Amino acid sequence: MNNKGFTLIELLVVIVILSILATFVGIRIMGKPEEARRTQAQIQIQALENALKMYKLDNGEYPSTEQGLKALVEKPATGTAPRSWREGGYLDKNAVPKDPWKNEYVYLYPGVRNPDDFDLFSNGADGQPGGEGDGEDVGNWETEDQGAKSGNN
Repeated sequence: MNNKGFTLIELLVVIVILSILATFVGIRIMGKPEEARRTQAQIQIQALENALKMYKLDNGEYPSTEQGLKALVEKPATGTAPRSWREGGYLDKNAVPKDPWKNEYVYLYPGVRNPDDFDLFSNGADGQPGGEGDGEDVGNWETEDQGAKSGNN
């Protein structure tokens, strides 16, 4: 008989190896949930920045603070009317995401930290401006600072 399958022992060995790997990966990920949330916030901020840049390319300027990030999913009815707002908006899911702590992102144009541009940030785990540690704000100024440090700005 020429059976071309796996034996029960071979399958058990593979399952044990995968379980051990999953345990190590799970421990590493579960051990740093705040770091993972901060990274997720930075990624979302970069995506929102790209959408805002597309908005500016189409309309000549960024949405005002009053219009906010909602201008990326709905044509603004207040302030300066966008001249060429893209049908369907500028975000894939046609909704402005919340930060990883389930709070709204803060958008200011012109920015306080970036007076020639906009500020886009999350207030972090504590939901309050400023803060330290896990409660520290995560903003678009961090990605610009990192680019300047690495010489890519």
